[in-house]
Amino acid sequence: MLQPQKESPNSPHILNTSANLLGLCFILLTTIGLLHVKSRTYLDEITLVAMILFMASSIASFLSMKTVNGLSLRLETIAEYIFLTGLLILFATALLIAFNLINI
Repeated sequence: MLQPQKESPNSPHILNTSANLLGLCFILLTTIGLLHVKSRTYLDEITLVAMILFMASSIASFLSMKTVNGLSLRLETIAEYIFLTGLLILFATALLIAFNLINI
């Protein structure tokens, strides 16, 4: 018989935050498209990578909440690292926009 799974402490937070940042990336892509930014392709590509990472983090986090045993902790750790990578990429995008390193 399967034992009830202990709820992972970080997975719900990662899932919620990843989903919110994924939505933020969609808004950023829409804004870039509406503003007709010159170097749009760079920002599009960077934002697209962040979106893929946040989606992967959301999936890994969700699966970690639904699995049992040691696989749950492994998936949670994977979700954390993917989320952190996506967050760093989004941070770099914000810095590029803020400091006008990309000619807008």
